[in-house]
Amino acid sequence: MGYFLIRRTVGFVLTLLAVSVVVFAVMNVLPGDPALTILGLDATEDALDALREQLGLNQPLLTRYFLWIWNAVQGDFGISHSFRVPVSTLIGERLPMTISLAVAGMFFTLIIALTLGIGAAARHRKFGDWGVMLISQLGIAIPAFWLSILLVMLFAVKLRWLPPGGFAGWSDPVAAMRSLILPTISLALVQSAVLARVTRSSALEVMRQDFVRTARASGLSRRRVLWRHVLPNALVPIVTIVGMQFAALVTGTIVIENVFYLPGLGRLIFQSIANRDLPTVQALVMLFAAIVVTANFIVDLLYVVIDPRLKARA
Repeated sequence: MGYFLIRRTVGFVLTLLAVSVVVFAVMNVLPGDPALTILGLDATEDALDALREQLGLNQPLLTRYFLWIWNAVQGDFGISHSFRVPVSTLIGERLPMTISLAVAGMFFTLIIALTLGIGAAARHRKFGDWGVMLISQLGIAIPAFWLSILLVMLFAVKLRWLPPGGFAGWSDPVAAMRSLILPTISLALVQSAVLARVTRSSALEVMRQDFVRTARASGLSRRRVLWRHVLPNALVPIVTIVGMQFAALVTGTIVIENVFYLPGLGRLIFQSIANRDLPTVQALVMLFAAIVVTANFIVDLLYVVIDPRLKARA
């Protein structure tokens, strides 16, 4: 177990370093001059040189990379060119919105997908199974941003039950929750379609095992067998998809936050790209990449917890 944990941790750290190299290289080979973008076309050459010196753009690329990594480890991502405040401050202000949206989306994704997937497996080749497969296929085919627009037209414009966008602020919890209902549904419905199909397939495979027939023969109810015996043994592929989906939910908020005009990291990265705010874009891309890598690392550790066979080999 100890060797497995060390091996996975080393791989996690090396992956993060490789991602940081790619992110830094891509961000710093983009065409254009950040100093010229900040000061404008009318800036004098002396002013441009002074700003380049201040931003460290005159230093060698390798020096700038190691300096960026060293500062990032300490939580310092530089100063935003467009907002004129530390990038870490911007991230700290907007991160709760993005994480709240992703966690809420993951929560409802699990509820919807596990219920539909197990239900479809229990009614294999019956009307309920076909219905779940049809609905999940539609969910996979519909883009989240298009579904968001449909939900706004129905629940905000026509029925007027929910706000079409914006965020009321955390000072009013009820209004804040109302603001997040449509974005959460938009994220959850699309992701739950994928997870429901995986849950169904994994559950069907487990239901063919001898221990399931033994549990049924011993007098246990069908519901108890499904939730107490089938689901726990079908978790390995489900956990794999859940880890990937949480990362997809976090990155998916980039589009959803712009559709619903929410003050999260998604809107921040769009604004920063438009303003060519290199420190902010670089920090946000690295943050999103780190979330994806971390989610996969946690999934690797969960494998050992939910599968005793892997624990014995680890």
